[in-house]
Amino acid sequence: MTDKKRLRNAKPEDAAGIAGIYNYYVENTDITFETEPVPETEMQNRIRTVSEQYPYLVYEETGRILGYCYASTWKKREAYRHTVESAVYVDRASQGRGIGALLLNALIEALRQTSVHAVIACITMPNPQSVKLHEKFGFRQASGFKEVGHKFGKWIDVADWQLLLP
Repeated sequence: MTDKKRLRNAKPEDAAGIAGIYNYYVENTDITFETEPVPETEMQNRIRTVSEQYPYLVYEETGRILGYCYASTWKKREAYRHTVESAVYVDRASQGRGIGALLLNALIEALRQTSVHAVIACITMPNPQSVKLHEKFGFRQASGFKEVGHKFGKWIDVADWQLLLP
């Protein structure tokens, strides 16, 4: 059972826990297109950089990070300044407990308090769990790209899901 009280803003000190979750996906899945594990120091830099401008949240239980999410710049050109890309990762042993939904909901609510108008989730295909999670919160597919990534010796498709904030 998840608890909103276990949600908080990420801190650079969370980097080891976040890197542990993320690096599993880097090394074992095509959910992320990074191919090398991210060192703790680099994750600290990412947390600091993202947190300067956008929400970066963690879900913690008994001192352990079980999931995290954040928004980041979608594209660097000025006209895109009201659009962000979202990311949600949950520790593989904690999936199915509602942590991803709690995190994504909190991220959306935090973004509603900003000037963000559009949230884009780029999802590796197929990924029915992620699609279901995003559609639960009103995201709708906006694009699809065939064979744009290459990892583990195979071509990978991606699709963008979009949520417009009122």
